[in-house]
Amino acid sequence: MKTPAASTRLDGGCACGAVRYRLAARPLIVHACHCRDCQRLTGSAFVLNAWIEGRFVETLRGAPASYGLAGGSGRPHDVFFCARCGTYVWSRYSGSRDSLFVRVGTLDEPDALAPDVHIYTRTKLEWLELPAGARAFRSFYRIAAVWPAESKERMRRQREAVRRRSARRAPGA
Repeated sequence: MKTPAASTRLDGGCACGAVRYRLAARPLIVHACHCRDCQRLTGSAFVLNAWIEGRFVETLRGAPASYGLAGGSGRPHDVFFCARCGTYVWSRYSGSRDSLFVRVGTLDEPDALAPDVHIYTRTKLEWLELPAGARAFRSFYRIAAVWPAESKERMRRQREAVRRRSARRAPGA
């Protein structure tokens, strides 16, 4: 993963500048997703998504609008975009509600993050050659087998915090 040092800020935003954000931590992992939904939403061969806990995405200016879509799996996900220029800045998927998938191309320095894995390559466009040695999966993958230990631990802590919040809100808790 070509990620910056922990002290480096990663700022980004939409094309017109109405929405600006900052990543306050390194992503858990960076996906190059080749699914048909990502191809359609980006108008390109794939999308680069930086998977990061929502608490580490600080909105600096503006608030993105959102729209709910059904993905290829039929499960819902929300896409967030600038209401003025339409740039998609991130997504939130139903299976990971406390995480965001930030569009790497909206970073001020998009070359700061390279893909760790290529996913849904079963629908990769034929003419696109993946780099030699790239980790690639026909669909998704087992997180336990792919993620670095630090990312798995961050996700474990996030899920535990969500469970604690849910328990405090539950009746009779």
